[in-house]
Amino acid sequence: MSAAAVYELIGYLGSALVVASLSMKSILRLRIVGLAGAVVFCTYATLISAYPIVITNLVIVGIHSYYLRQLLGSKPVFTVLEVRQGSRYLEYFIDHYIDDIRQEFLPDFHYEPKPDRYRAFILRDMVPTGLFICDLDGTDTAKVQLDYVIPAYRDLKVARFLYSASSAIFADPTITHVESPPGTRQYNEYLVRMGYEKATNREGATTYRLRLADLPSQAGRRSVADPHRGSKANSE
Repeated sequence: MSAAAVYELIGYLGSALVVASLSMKSILRLRIVGLAGAVVFCTYATLISAYPIVITNLVIVGIHSYYLRQLLGSKPVFTVLEVRQGSRYLEYFIDHYIDDIRQEFLPDFHYEPKPDRYRAFILRDMVPTGLFICDLDGTDTAKVQLDYVIPAYRDLKVARFLYSASSAIFADPTITHVESPPGTRQYNEYLVRMGYEKATNREGATTYRLRLADLPSQAGRRSVADPHRGSKANSE
């Protein structure tokens, strides 16, 4: 293979990475893939002596690097914000993200307000990035109806906070397990990563079950059933 052909392949690779980065929903992934694309393009431009393109991509490398340092170096503040049954913002939020919820998480999701249903937004630096909804039916199991994070923040930081002692969501000593219905392949893999195990519920249906004793210490947590208190913490 000639040198010109190799250079051309490097250029195509850089183009592919840049295009791929623009399709990323996650800001972090967009920055990482975009940085890789700019580096490859800079290499390609240097090889063909296209110095204006070299300068342009060096600037892009600097921009991506700057924002990556901000994303990876800063510690976001997470807050649990519980909402009441008739919250209009909750309805607007679900309506806005319903297609993404069904495509990426739970294809059969349908929200119905119920008095014994726990509803909380997970705020990341005061931005509502996640929504957690579960049912409390008097048993030892909290039944998840929705565990959702908006596309731009799917770096697992919200999830790690949700299932950590800092969130103070799972505090009621009478609740020992959390159960979630299966969803898409990605959602099921996420549940396993968070500590859930595939199981069968009392009705014989496939489900995913988490034993709260396997989570970090629950000392000082508030009850999931208490709808009047908030929780705030820095990420680990």
